[in-house]
Amino acid sequence: MLEDLLFQLQIGLPQVALGLVNGAFYALLSLGLAVIFGMLNVINFAHGAQFMMGAFVAWMMLSWLGIGYWPALILAPLIVGAFGVLLEKTMISRLYKLDHLYGLLLTFGLALIIEGVFRNQFGSSGMPYAPPAALGGPPVDLGFMFMPVYRLWVVVAALVMSLVTWLVIEKTRLGAYLRAATENAALVQAFGVNVPRMITLTYGAGVALAAFAGVLAAPIYSVNPQMGSNLIIVVFAVVVIGGMGSILGSVLTGFGLGLVEGLTKVFYPEASSTVIFVIMAIVLLARPAGLFGRA
Repeated sequence: MLEDLLFQLQIGLPQVALGLVNGAFYALLSLGLAVIFGMLNVINFAHGAQFMMGAFVAWMMLSWLGIGYWPALILAPLIVGAFGVLLEKTMISRLYKLDHLYGLLLTFGLALIIEGVFRNQFGSSGMPYAPPAALGGPPVDLGFMFMPVYRLWVVVAALVMSLVTWLVIEKTRLGAYLRAATENAALVQAFGVNVPRMITLTYGAGVALAAFAGVLAAPIYSVNPQMGSNLIIVVFAVVVIGGMGSILGSVLTGFGLGLVEGLTKVFYPEASSTVIFVIMAIVLLARPAGLFGRA
């Protein structure tokens, strides 16, 4: 019996690798959601659309301007993050004192509008985006499986970005100001900190994280208007399991659930699309605040 399980796992290692890559995207997207909710108390349902925008901006840079992958990896998050700053200044900032439901409804509507605009302009069919030549070589032998170079890069990039974000929020003076502003904005402003500007930039940074994930995803998934909506429901489940607003919880849960999803595809493929939601239900029954969240 054990030998059969080991053989099945060895045959299904590509699915495990795919689950790890999906986990990298879950971690990055849930990280952005956690930053926005933890610091601004806004449930940003437009996060999937902003992920899609990052992929499209990278594709447009390559197709229209001839700008390659590496510059786009920096420029696309900055452009989409600036769009997020505009949204925060004109719309979202008006909702901070209202119930979370208003933010959810507004960002859900924004997601539908953004996706509709891109679908009307580019259609629903996916467009290819080739990875850079430096990351397109033969698969890397990890000892227990072979993994394409680009997918390995995605996992490493997601880990590094997650670590940097956690360090900024938890270990720097800026992060201390952000955490303090969520508890008592008036007191932080009394020390000379421009809290509204800090909040605006925080939302822009969360949106930029989604766009960064979109650029990473462009060579793996076809660039299409639905690519964000296909992920966002699962990402919200990841955030709920990890704990709303928990940076560390989002990262660990994202990678962990990606691996669980990959293993489920190996041993019980029929449940691979629902296993994350089953885990969410179990976690909410045992810990309503999530694995790493606070009540």
